[in-house]
Amino acid sequence: MFLVLINFSHPFTYEQLRQLEEFVQKKVERVIEVSAQIDPQQPIVPQIVAMADRTGLTPQEWQTTPLIVNPPSLSISAVTLLAELHGRCGYFPAVVRLRPVTNSVPPQFEMAEIVNLQAVREESRKGR
Repeated sequence: MFLVLINFSHPFTYEQLRQLEEFVQKKVERVIEVSAQIDPQQPIVPQIVAMADRTGLTPQEWQTTPLIVNPPSLSISAVTLLAELHGRCGYFPAVVRLRPVTNSVPPQFEMAEIVNLQAVREESRKGR
């Protein structure tokens, strides 16, 4: 089994990809790098739709390909993108969380966890 990483943030290092594969116990078949730069003077939604379009995925791929997402660091971009991806995939994709490596010079980041947003949503619905 494989998966596709859609990266809307800094490029992954070889070590981070290896850690990701270890976390999910799957091979990362492809990494799609998408720039998450936005123009703060322009409306956010069209920019996020264009950002998702730049992945090059077809509607069928959005719904059938095993995806994992490294969201943009800018919070408004991240939350708007997750809403867009939910619409395209039919579910919230799992996302990557990186963390700083303690006392690393120069600063380095490592895999912290995979957050299954769909599972978070499902669990939260039980509390209604």
